[in-house]
Amino acid sequence: MSLIGESGCGKTTLLRAIQGLVRIDSGSVHVDGVAVSDAGRDRGFVFQQASLLPWRTARHNIEFGLEIQGIEKAERARRVTELLELVGLGHARDQYPYQLSGGMQQRVGLARALAIDPAILLMDEPFSALDAQTREVLQIELMRIHAQTKKTTLFVTHDLDEAIYLSNRIIVLAAEPGRVKQIIAVPFARPRPELAELRADPIFQDIRREIWSLIRTSSRTAA
Repeated sequence: MSLIGESGCGKTTLLRAIQGLVRIDSGSVHVDGVAVSDAGRDRGFVFQQASLLPWRTARHNIEFGLEIQGIEKAERARRVTELLELVGLGHARDQYPYQLSGGMQQRVGLARALAIDPAILLMDEPFSALDAQTREVLQIELMRIHAQTKKTTLFVTHDLDEAIYLSNRIIVLAAEPGRVKQIIAVPFARPRPELAELRADPIFQDIRREIWSLIRTSSRTAA
C-alpha cells in the first residue's frame, strides 16, 4: 500500500506515528489489535536515506537490530547471510558504506529492516534520492522481495508511477488538515510486467490521471 499526496499532507508523519517515533495528539494506532505506544519489533522502518553506521560493514549493519535483541552470534550470521542473498549483496558483505553505491546502501537498509522479521515494513521514500535507472531496478527488486517475504508494506512516495507500479492500494492524502481523501485499488495482477510496459496500459493511465486530479484539487483547496 502506498501513501501519496502533496508536500506537507502528513505522509511521513503518519508513517512515523505508526512506527511509534512520534506521539499522536488524538486517536490511536493499532497493529494486530495492539495499541502502538513506542517503536516495536513488529514494525521495520526503511528511511529515505540509508543511515548506515559508517564503522560497520554491510553484514554488521544488517545484524545490528539482532544484536540489540540478544540473538546468538550463530543465528545472527545465518539470518544475515540469507538476507544478503535476498537483496543481492552476498558479494558485498564485508564492504563499508563508503564502498557501496546509493542503491546498494538502500538494499542494506532494507535487509536491516527485514532482519528483525517485522509484521509490517514501513518505507519512507527509500528510492527518492537515487537516479532513475537505479530507482527502477530497486522497484523491481522490492517486488521480488515482497513476493518472497509476503510482508505487509506501507510505502511513502511522491512518484505517481511508482505508487501504481508497486501497490495493491493507494491512499491519497490531502493537507490542511491532513486526511485520507481517497483509497484507490490497483487492479494489476502479480507478477507485474516492467514499469515501461505497464505504463502503456490505459488502466494505468486512468489511475494516474485520477490520482493527479485528486492531488491538484487538494492543492487548490488548500491555497
